[in-house]
Amino acid sequence: MVQKLLETGLPVFILGPCGIESEKLVFAAADFVDGLRKKYEGRAVFLFKSSFLKDNRTSEGSWAGPGIEEGLRILERAGHEFHLPLITDIHVADHAAQAAEVCDMLQIPAFLCRQTSLLEAAGRTGVPVNVKKGQFMAPENMKGAVDKLRAAGCPSTFLTERGSFFGYGDLVVDMRSLTVMNGFCDGVIMDLTHSLQKPGAAGKFTGGDRTFAVQMARAAAAWGIRGMFLEVHPNPDDALSDSAVMLNFKDAETVLDGALIHWEGFF
Repeated sequence: MVQKLLETGLPVFILGPCGIESEKLVFAAADFVDGLRKKYEGRAVFLFKSSFLKDNRTSEGSWAGPGIEEGLRILERAGHEFHLPLITDIHVADHAAQAAEVCDMLQIPAFLCRQTSLLEAAGRTGVPVNVKKGQFMAPENMKGAVDKLRAAGCPSTFLTERGSFFGYGDLVVDMRSLTVMNGFCDGVIMDLTHSLQKPGAAGKFTGGDRTFAVQMARAAAAWGIRGMFLEVHPNPDDALSDSAVMLNFKDAETVLDGALIHWEGFF
């Protein structure tokens, strides 16, 4: 289903809570994304995303999610209930086939973007794959990830910009990377929320500043990209991960409104 949606050329929005905290949360977020899909019908493509495992955590004992079995069960229920295509992160090669049975697209986390066995396993599933650019990677070096996926049979390869390390505890976005990566993949996604992180800056967890999300979305849309990734939560301050950068539903809709105006105004 998602491959045909991607072929429409419409802007792509990937939304959902960072992690699967509960079935109730996932259904609330999926209901919100379904409402956006109906509001922007014919103007954008929407995918619902959440993670069954948060394996890259700042400190020991941090919440890590329900695991693959329970997480995929919840995602599958939400996808069926709201007729949304699904995307989730995988962390090891053994996750790929199981996740692809439920999800329409797979995502490779930024710190694993060079992991050959993981990329090859994802490519062999036959579903589209989105790879987060490592915070430590030059954009041109992401071509290796794309080549590995395509060699394994991946039908569509997307790359996501999520900021680059800037000294200790901060990220910056070099907008030139959007153009560089677009030259060798099927589309570039701008990660609005993770790009605003301050990794480890809050001590035992990652900090950040969500107040720049609207401006980041407008800038990326005007620059020219294929889509945007943003994490949403009904009460971000209470979230079990990425609480500093996730957007509440009202603010997320404001971001999308502004982004689409700039997209349609420039292109």
